[in-house]
Amino acid sequence: MLTLATDIEVLARFGRALADPIRCRILLTLREAPAYPADLADALGVSRTRLSNHLACLRDCGLVVTVPDGRRTRYELADARFGHALDSLRTAVVAVEADRNCSDADQKDCC
Repeated sequence: MLTLATDIEVLARFGRALADPIRCRILLTLREAPAYPADLADALGVSRTRLSNHLACLRDCGLVVTVPDGRRTRYELADARFGHALDSLRTAVVAVEADRNCSDADQKDCC
């Protein structure tokens, strides 16, 4: 059964999805058009197994959905507004200090 996530849950899920560069690349690719896993793996230069794990994460986060297409399964963004959000995020100005790095290894409370 599908349920609606709260505002905070949506943002947390989106943040988790964007925390990995491969998932970011998947979302940006799906922003352009729906795609099949094999095509995504080839386009992104990752193994199908690795891609499958990332697609599962994106499905679990509620950002992508599967659409049966004959014997194949196509992936697309769960909501077209995610594509608009990605466009806005890509062009947003992030204020950072040149000597600061926002990584989990450096700062547990960062980001």
